Amino acid sequence: MPTAAMPDERLRPKLMSFDVFGTLISVRDSSYDAFARILAAAGARHVDVKAFWEHWEERNIAHYWEPYRRYREICALSLAESFAHFGIAGDERLIAHYFDAFPSFFLYDDVVRTLDRLSRSCRLAVVSNIDDDLLAMTPLKRSFDLVCTAERAKGYKPDGTLFRYLVANAGVAKDEIFHSGQSQFTDLVGGKRLGLTIAWINRRGVALDDVVPRPDFVLEDLASLEGIIEF
Repeated sequence: MPTAAMPDERLRPKLMSFDVFGTLISVRDSSYDAFARILAAAGARHVDVKAFWEHWEERNIAHYWEPYRRYREICALSLAESFAHFGIAGDERLIAHYFDAFPSFFLYDDVVRTLDRLSRSCRLAVVSNIDDDLLAMTPLKRSFDLVCTAERAKGYKPDGTLFRYLVANAGVAKDEIFHSGQSQFTDLVGGKRLGLTIAWINRRGVALDDVVPRPDFVLEDLASLEGIIEF
């Protein structure tokens, strides 16, 4: 797909924020085994794990628009709905297999080097639709200048609640923030409508949906940020 135009001069943001799951952490590949265990425990080994996961994630995003509830609760509710969609008699408590997998999630290969380099020129933040304890369980073993979670904001990305929390706590002007994220239906929908500058990290090479706001940049990986940021 075509990429957004590169800037004539390199950008100098004061704060760079990042989506976590799908941008820094390979959440799909990291959690397929957990969902295979969920399906096996529910007697549904015949169901395609990837198709089931995608439906479950779509339900998560739908619930992000609703009055705030913890991410753990949303995941369990979405699992129950996905079981029903696929005609499976499963227990939503099986979502524990997913949460148990968090310590074994893995980072994309370009994350450590890129964040280390970017941290030399600006402050770094994470912006994630997650509970604090689950984020702490991940292998994202570095400190950030600002941590924005759904639990802290009491809301999620798509309706803007979590991004408003970012802006309110950034300590810099909104136009001095540069956000990078992989989800067009959460990062782009929630952030662009607030006027944030956003790079869509399209690692999977998927098409940009016609209904979502256009990103400022389209990059194939996190390392590509080094080509547009001034060091």
